[in-house]
Amino acid sequence: MSLSGPTILTVSDIQQALARPLPGMAGQKKMAPTSPAGAVDRWPIPGNCRQAGVLLLLYPAQVDSRSELFLALIRRPQYSGVHSGQIALPGGSREGDEALQSTALRETFEEIGVPPDTVTIIGQLSTLYTPPSNFCIYPFVAFCPRRPAFRPDPREVAEIIEAPLHLFFDPSFRQEEIWQFEKYGQRRVPFFSVLGHKVWGATAMIMSEFVTLLAHQ
Repeated sequence: MSLSGPTILTVSDIQQALARPLPGMAGQKKMAPTSPAGAVDRWPIPGNCRQAGVLLLLYPAQVDSRSELFLALIRRPQYSGVHSGQIALPGGSREGDEALQSTALRETFEEIGVPPDTVTIIGQLSTLYTPPSNFCIYPFVAFCPRRPAFRPDPREVAEIIEAPLHLFFDPSFRQEEIWQFEKYGQRRVPFFSVLGHKVWGATAMIMSEFVTLLAHQ
């Protein structure tokens, strides 16, 4: 698949790609924050990490008389936690011994009002550990055959961002800056610049694996 020009994907393309071996860390690390020296940080995954399920929720929408896939992102409200104000995929913490797929679907319903019975899980990406919040994140890819009637919970979602999926495949939307972190010092932070938002950190790393996988379609 060529990444020059808009990359218009179909659900069939994505299902076929998800049936293949995943790129894993090789895909994730392309958008991982690094030190200015360029070394990618490696973190051991502790046995006591908290588990979370998130959803790459895809759906079709009309753009210039053609249908293309969109991705639902959320902007977190400002709060005292480490992910305050960040752009994220809908999802959250596992409850009890529920299946992580069920976690992703339940949290998506609670956060943006998309009922689980209106979407179909079409695959799963690699688990990603995020040290600042000690979460092991399990990303699932889902498809809704029509644009959802979003109902964001204002306690958890400040904004829903409906992003054309092809933007993540356009190199011009990948940028990087040097940021100063209180605990980690200066880091080179790659991000996807999407509709005026900087998609970075765990969300960018998950999307990077997804893009890497589809690039070989």
